[in-house]
Amino acid sequence: MLGFENRPVETHTISAMNVTELSIDHQATLNAHARRLSELIDGEVRFSPEDRAIYATDASIYQVMPLGVVVPRDARELAKVVAYCHEHDLAMLPRGGGTSLAGQGVNEAVVIDCSAGLRDIASVDEEERRCVVGSGVTPAELNREISKTGLFFAPDPSTVKQACLGGCIGNNAAGTRSVRYGRTSENVEALDVVLADGTAVWLGAGAAREDERVRALTEDVIDVVERHRELIRERFPKTLRRNAGYGLDMILDQIEGARWEGVDPLDRINLSALIHGSEGTLCFVTGGHVKLHRKPVATGLAVIGFGDLDEAIGLVPELLKVKPAAVELLDDLIVETGLLNAECRPFVERLPQPKSGMLKACLYVEIFASTDAGQVEEAFAKVREIVQHRAPNAEVQCLTDRLAIDEALALRRAGEPLLHAIPGKRKPLGFVEDNAVPVEHLGEFVRRFRELIESCDTRASFYAHASVGVLHVRPLLDLRDTEDEKRMHKIAVGAAALAKELGGVMSGEHGDGRARGPLLEDYFGPELMDAFREIKAIFDPKGLLNPGNIVSPGEIESMSTNTRIRPDRKAVNAVDVETYFDYEEVGGFGHAVEACNGAGVCRKRNEGTMCPSYMVTRDERHATRGRANHLRMAMTGQLGEKDVWNDPGVLETLDLCLSCKACQSECPSNVDVAAYKAEYLAQGYKQKGRVPLRTKFFGRVRQLNEMGSRFAPLSNVVAKLWPVRALNNALLGLAKERSLPRFERSLFVQARGMKLNSGLPEGSPVVVLYGDCFTSYNEPDIGLAAARLLNAFGYTVELADAGCCGRALISSGMLEEARGVVEASISKLSAKVAEVGACAVVVCEPSCLSSIRDEWTSLHHMMRQEASSLAGLTHMVEDFLEERWAEHPKKPEFKVDGERIVLHQHCHQKAVLGGVSTVGLLRRVVGEEGIEVLDAGCCGMAGSFGYTSSRYDLSMEIARQRLVPELAARSGCSPLATGTSCRHQIHDAAELEAIHPVVWLVERITE
Repeated sequence: MLGFENRPVETHTISAMNVTELSIDHQATLNAHARRLSELIDGEVRFSPEDRAIYATDASIYQVMPLGVVVPRDARELAKVVAYCHEHDLAMLPRGGGTSLAGQGVNEAVVIDCSAGLRDIASVDEEERRCVVGSGVTPAELNREISKTGLFFAPDPSTVKQACLGGCIGNNAAGTRSVRYGRTSENVEALDVVLADGTAVWLGAGAAREDERVRALTEDVIDVVERHRELIRERFPKTLRRNAGYGLDMILDQIEGARWEGVDPLDRINLSALIHGSEGTLCFVTGGHVKLHRKPVATGLAVIGFGDLDEAIGLVPELLKVKPAAVELLDDLIVETGLLNAECRPFVERLPQPKSGMLKACLYVEIFASTDAGQVEEAFAKVREIVQHRAPNAEVQCLTDRLAIDEALALRRAGEPLLHAIPGKRKPLGFVEDNAVPVEHLGEFVRRFRELIESCDTRASFYAHASVGVLHVRPLLDLRDTEDEKRMHKIAVGAAALAKELGGVMSGEHGDGRARGPLLEDYFGPELMDAFREIKAIFDPKGLLNPGNIVSPGEIESMSTNTRIRPDRKAVNAVDVETYFDYEEVGGFGHAVEACNGAGVCRKRNEGTMCPSYMVTRDERHATRGRANHLRMAMTGQLGEKDVWNDPGVLETLDLCLSCKACQSECPSNVDVAAYKAEYLAQGYKQKGRVPLRTKFFGRVRQLNEMGSRFAPLSNVVAKLWPVRALNNALLGLAKERSLPRFERSLFVQARGMKLNSGLPEGSPVVVLYGDCFTSYNEPDIGLAAARLLNAFGYTVELADAGCCGRALISSGMLEEARGVVEASISKLSAKVAEVGACAVVVCEPSCLSSIRDEWTSLHHMMRQEASSLAGLTHMVEDFLEERWAEHPKKPEFKVDGERIVLHQHCHQKAVLGGVSTVGLLRRVVGEEGIEVLDAGCCGMAGSFGYTSSRYDLSMEIARQRLVPELAARSGCSPLATGTSCRHQIHDAAELEAIHPVVWLVERITE
């Protein structure tokens, strides 16, 4: 048997590499490796500085430039890449969703991204409750795929929608329900892995008898564990949740169990237990043989609001007597930040408020019934009794509706990234967010931890998997401040010592990485650290896999080096520039640039809207996180001595952003890439002194539509002539497959020939209908229908030809011109409102209203006060009618005859405007069962985005991914769509004619 002394492990120092530090020769060497790897596999190989920059961060505070990025298509390609890197002594880093919080997801290595290619769900055995899953599949995807079987995969970290199975294994993820179902290691039977030299093996019980390579590994591991038996039992934590060092205790349990039964350990040892929590330092996981559980017959959630954090924590041991599936804790800081987030605000507002006053903490007690629904009500009764006797000032809310439960838990899942929306220089830093102590000591731990935080003159957020004693703490610190950096070290050392004193461990579930690696030796001692190094040498003799992590961490000071704000040991700041947008509300431009915390919520698939192009390409570069990181590095001067505002790589990264604005609401940190993109483009145009011709054409869409309308219908005939269309395609880059919008006689011309407002009594309240670019010149029938609908509710309608809202100019980055256009429109619209004494302004097109509500108030211009007044006065037509239902002078009758409708809402309506009132009005007319609101994401058109030949295919793929199938599945329903782009895309992609809700409504008014 080969021992440690025969297998020396090479120690690779973890260091940061800035793009600007790369020599030409070094980059040439990397390019040579890239060419050779490209010859080996069909997957993507990216070694350019821009592509490496996008993978330089994960969900932690750290930033390290990788050597390159490889995205293999399958496990065989991955093995080829690993073998090549091993042969050429290239460090390697396995990566999935990049959601690691301790910095183990970044390194000076070749990043091998398994999230796009290793996505097979090979088999599902319902009887045995097992499944074989590729390491690139997320738990949410797996559970969606097997939902009809009545089974589910239990581990549910807060990143369940974007963390890959391989990452869950690497960090031994657990989540909220581990008190009932255990960690990932308790839910995976075996692993398919690729070793450091490219050899593919299976690691499961008895694998040592089937494979000589696995036998050699197993014998060496047994040797190490046997020699350190006493120290393992003495030093390893006994908490339910532990993820520090390598899991030698789990292997020792197997050895002792086998010998107790009189079985040779080689027949039983399952080395997959050792891979769990190994942070990609021992091998690459390509697939997992996972255990599945029966879904509970009923679920419930008791939400308890407290006026005191200590009171909430003190109640946890009593609540565990109810045998819950989970007990989760949130503190007041998360509640406060949740109120500032558009998507989370409704969830916060529905939390139960304590009798004693302000909400300071909240417990979520999740109940699973395994036999009958009555078990949930019995548990609820026990929870109420416990609260009544132990915390009489707390308030309990019991939920059984699945949607209500999901909405309540959404705040808990968003807790960590929400904190990054806190303005100011001090940020919530993740370096002590993973302590685990026995539940009976949780109250003392929190009390003493808070004293430590207060002694460092700062505050922190406390949220926890309270049922298993795992506490997530995020102190607010500014690492640009040397004193705060010292405070970081003091807090880290103090927290680790406190956890150890109380029988816990500093790494409960998120792992060691860069944040807690420096604390390992103090916790385990030098002998066990040597044992860890022996394990590393057995699996990875050259030390090439995620080098430095676990086995050779730095000193305590290393935990504050190689951070995003100090990637090369000196602080980086956003360029000083006079911005077009006002970033004061988010703490200034510098804070906006750094707002993305890397949690990767934007990498979710098949739900919500963010991010449409990523959902199709599955390319990190085209996720909100990838764009935000690339922009941040460009704006902080980290991409070398080049034109910061006209960097070709950044422009390529931004090119596939649809400016759907979904990130503004769906990202818990409120990263608004649409605004940052517009700002970046505008600064680039300003620096160059010109705007490209095509950009001018698409930005000045109102002038184009007005001209086409003036000559309609002749303009439509001319536009279709093949020489004209071919010339336009060539000059403007239009896709030949894309249909063009029709021009019509303008809304203002047609309205003069109609009897609007007839029959209304004198003195009827007046509303101003804003004539947007599309309703005015392309679809005037929508404007006329809106006027008739408002008349039917007793309102006098005044049309406003107030000019352009600036949406197309803003999305195109023509912010200099947009400021002037917006000022002119504000002036005209304000004058019209004052002239007619309007009680409201109404708009038919959601993208125009989002411009009025959002960009009119955030652009730097001379009429900000007037813009703010108009923003509060302006609504979508159907929103106005629903929100003021009780106040309308009249209420018409509608006849629908059992009709069913399906509604697709514009992205801006969902992201900026809420979109609920449109649904509410339609439900009044057709009833609760008569309408279905699609969760079909973005349609893919996004104004000019879907017209261009370079983006047409992607545009159609976005539509076909969810929207088109959803519409096809509801062929008996009338399709409604609020946005002109959406209706156009539905026409081209689904070959259906969707109509605006106001048109549908007005056609069903009974006389």
